[in-house]
Amino acid sequence: MTTPAPKAGRREWIGLTVLMLPLLLVSMDVSVLYFAVPFISEELRPTATQQLWIFDTYGFVLAGLLITMGALGDRIGRRRLLLLGATAFGAASLLAAYADSAATLIAARAVLGIGGATLMPSTLALVRNMFHDAKQRGTAIGIWTATLTGGIAIGPVLSGILLEHFWWGSIFLINIPAMLLLLLVPFLVPEFRSPATGRFDLLSAALSLGALLPVIYGIKEMARDGVSAPRVLVIVAGLLVGALFLHRQRTRAYPMVDLALFRRRGFAGSLAVNVLAMFAIVGFAIFTTQHLQLVLGLSPLRAALWSLVPSLAVGGVAPAAAALAQRVERAYLIGAGFAIAVLGFAVLTQVTPDSALWVLLVGASIYAGGLVLVMSLVTELVLGAAPPEQAGVASALTESSSELGGALGMALLGSVGAAVYRREVLDGLPAGLPEDARDAARETLGGALAVADGLPADLGDAVLHAARVAFTDGLHLAAIAAMLAMLLGAVAALTALRGVRPADMIDSVS
Repeated sequence: MTTPAPKAGRREWIGLTVLMLPLLLVSMDVSVLYFAVPFISEELRPTATQQLWIFDTYGFVLAGLLITMGALGDRIGRRRLLLLGATAFGAASLLAAYADSAATLIAARAVLGIGGATLMPSTLALVRNMFHDAKQRGTAIGIWTATLTGGIAIGPVLSGILLEHFWWGSIFLINIPAMLLLLLVPFLVPEFRSPATGRFDLLSAALSLGALLPVIYGIKEMARDGVSAPRVLVIVAGLLVGALFLHRQRTRAYPMVDLALFRRRGFAGSLAVNVLAMFAIVGFAIFTTQHLQLVLGLSPLRAALWSLVPSLAVGGVAPAAAALAQRVERAYLIGAGFAIAVLGFAVLTQVTPDSALWVLLVGASIYAGGLVLVMSLVTELVLGAAPPEQAGVASALTESSSELGGALGMALLGSVGAAVYRREVLDGLPAGLPEDARDAARETLGGALAVADGLPADLGDAVLHAARVAFTDGLHLAAIAAMLAMLLGAVAALTALRGVRPADMIDSVS
């Protein structure tokens, strides 16, 4: 007879609340710079290249170091790594807030990425160790997922509000009080480290960074500027380094990533399903954002506030999914989540330049709800399939798959939308438009708006109409592509995850 897993009490739930603070801030830092760029540009005078790196350094460093930090937490202790990461994150936030040059801000963003890479897998791994009861753990992971996705949505709004009243550095100073609250962690969260992990493998750490960073960098660059031979070569180089990393893991007595994890039921399938969910939710975000600002003409702050509606609408989905998972097989729930997302994207295929705002928000809320359901359940499956001593690596692999899925979504769905826009807009532009204006309008919707501003009213209105119709056509095809990906996700869930239940998962008490 199996002994029931012990249940978490008040201390663990309070500890979870404290752990959610750094997670919220780490996810917010992905998007908090959106409104600050004009202020930073005016004061620090970055070059175009420096401005890109101010944006991108944080995400690239975070993505590249997730696996390394997850493995390091398993070895030195997840609570210790969390506190070290919080210290680095707080110090880097202070440096970023008072940066007096673009180079200093880029360096601070890099250190923020290092801190973020320690905080994300540490918080999730500690959740795994604090909540041994499957039902409670599912609820806790649902809260973790909702906090992560909510932080990304809140970032631009909070940034806009702070910039209304304070200088641009204030968007970084808000991190420091929350990091100070982590001083409570030793009193609320137990330490955990793997009992037998061998020496930390620095070469494997370097190989994991050399694999993930080029692949994600190359995909994101293609999403921004199109396919080119150098970008393809960067991705290929990353894949080759990844092959070396996997070979080393197979031959080490104490590997950084135990490849036996991928033979556990539910583990590899859950990661693949997570990639597809993030592919859609991140890849389509650019379309909803641009539709709000450039088609409906909302100001950046108003657009950011309206973009919170889907996040608020689905705020209870992740905990509700955990409750449903006690009665319904997870594979069916995940398949249903993908089906809900299909419905949401189908609504978005009906959006036109003249549609009311609520049509876009309803479609976005439906697909976000379905995908948050998917993400919370697959995260639970990944952690449940990994033994407690490997929870840090399992958490890092989950987040790495999220980064990869998001990058692929931006690249592929963005390319689909851009291709349709460039083809359709030329047919709708008015005759007699100067060639340089046609070229600028053809590149992006933002370029078309800039062209229209410099034209007589009738001609400008014609350019705006053509560009907005072309953009919406691109949105429709991207939504259809996302629907196909969601159908693939549903099939993958029903084939790879059917029959995976908490009883099949490792749930030993550490």
